[in-house]
Amino acid sequence: MFCFLRGNVMSKMWAGRFAEELNKEADDFNSSISVDRRMFRQDITGSVVHANMLVKQGIIPKEDGDKIVSGLSEILSDIEDGKLSIDLSCEDIHMFIEEELTRRIGDAGKKLHTARSRNDQVALDFRLYLRDECEEIIKLIKRLILSFVNKAEENKDAILPGYTHLQRAQPVTFAHHLLAYAMMFIRDIGRFKDAVKRMDSSPIGACALAGTTYRTDRKYEAEKLGFSSVAQNSMDAVSDRDFAVEIMNAAAIAMMHLSRISEEIILWSSWEFSFVELSDAYTTGSSIMPQKKNSDMAELVRGKTGRVYGDLISLLTTLKGLPLAYNKDMQEDKEPVFDSVDTLKKCLSIFAPMLATMTVKKENMRAAAQKGFINATDLADYLTKKGRPFRSAYKTVGTIVSYCISNDYTLDTLPLKSYKEFDSLFEEDVYNEISLETCVGKRISEGGTGPDSVNNQIKVVREFLDSK
Repeated sequence: MFCFLRGNVMSKMWAGRFAEELNKEADDFNSSISVDRRMFRQDITGSVVHANMLVKQGIIPKEDGDKIVSGLSEILSDIEDGKLSIDLSCEDIHMFIEEELTRRIGDAGKKLHTARSRNDQVALDFRLYLRDECEEIIKLIKRLILSFVNKAEENKDAILPGYTHLQRAQPVTFAHHLLAYAMMFIRDIGRFKDAVKRMDSSPIGACALAGTTYRTDRKYEAEKLGFSSVAQNSMDAVSDRDFAVEIMNAAAIAMMHLSRISEEIILWSSWEFSFVELSDAYTTGSSIMPQKKNSDMAELVRGKTGRVYGDLISLLTTLKGLPLAYNKDMQEDKEPVFDSVDTLKKCLSIFAPMLATMTVKKENMRAAAQKGFINATDLADYLTKKGRPFRSAYKTVGTIVSYCISNDYTLDTLPLKSYKEFDSLFEEDVYNEISLETCVGKRISEGGTGPDSVNNQIKVVREFLDSK
């Protein structure tokens, strides 16, 4: 670990006030580098801009600024190339980089931290890191949406039961069902974009909590780092993590959507449903039961959703009782956030190809749709369009369903003579009106399962994917 020497004792950069070396166990407990080391790129990026600002404002000499920028660039290259390993005995990634810089360029490196605190430095690095991660997450969600819309377009003619209360309710197309999830994930992208917008203010220059006595240029740093503005209150800039909570909330909602479709795929791939079959590449077997083909990837996604929920609650609980401004408790912010982001990315990465390679069993879907009286609403609508009040028609159809159950009929097989015993308005055309194709096809309302609506939904989703 590259630290300052005080006699023969290695000391921290902050150790001037202290007469004794930090206890080894306490040092390990205090360290965060095992978690925050992944932010080395963002830390170096922020430090380069900060050094350039210090030179621009005449706070440090240009010669020193050039040395700092050059040294930081070399450190970044060496880490990325594997020539420099991050020393996990250091306190955090910020100290490691500064200490390594000072080792390489001498006293000029000690000037980098002028007009800056680790408080605003960490807040900056965290924002930069999460901004990059949100961009990657959005790309992965778009990839998943593409899998949904492609699979929907392939199966526009597949009819299956739509369910409410997990009971067969009305016939829908498989395409319509899949597009429901596409719409959910489109909103998930919106949540991540919104979170990034509210994170779009630079905290650097806030220093520890009160600002600095140096005539810095915060707007310059913000612009160079890609922020549209600077944080207007220095205490707020360093002490809140609502941006991280918001991103974790977006991640939790996205995981909830993944968990819901996972649950459906798990059910659909069971022998009881047999609506789909997952590729061997995304399933596993049993150590004792040779016939098993388990939907383990979908089950893991469902399970990992709880993990992401826990991460969110963890950070909320950490923050809820903290007075202004920075508190060491906030060091605990990154691990749950990083875990949420990592987990979501892994789940998205596995789900898109799993969905794309899934086989749809249209015949089984249709067979299920022909049972369960899911055309009963259409039968009631048939009577209503012939003049019966809907509530009267509803009661009549309910009585017919009860009769069919008792006498082993379906609505499609019940003789016309029997229909007329319930209501004289029934005619031969009733059988066409309650066929699955008719039930689906006449759903002409916008957003419904009818062919025109499904085609429009596909168009909407593809236009979204093509937009920037």
